[in-house]
Amino acid sequence: MREQLRQLLTTVDLLNTLNGGVSEPYISYTDHSDGREVRIRVPGVSKEMLQVEIHNNLLSVSYHIPVETSGKTVYFPREVIKQPLPYYIEIQGIHAVYEDSELVIKLPFNELSNGYSRKIPIEE
Repeated sequence: MREQLRQLLTTVDLLNTLNGGVSEPYISYTDHSDGREVRIRVPGVSKEMLQVEIHNNLLSVSYHIPVETSGKTVYFPREVIKQPLPYYIEIQGIHAVYEDSELVIKLPFNELSNGYSRKIPIEE
């Protein structure tokens, strides 16, 4: 019972640390003629800590928060954004750069961005 209480208090302390004192990220979206740009600024998080991934057509940006607990360092993920990529984004052309303390993700448009159209013949 005493061990369970200690673990519960450690978990509560950990959650308080994770949810307290963390600045909210700034996210902005800009559309250009050739694609979309996502700018993300996460105060207190270095470029090396940020991770950008595409998995199953979802774009996600995250980082890990190191927390000392019981003499061990545990890393907890913190998600900044997770959003589906629209059909008109060229997934293979996505790239990220770091400029002026911001992560900039460039999402180029593909040929479907102007709309897709074709005549469908009616078969007999």
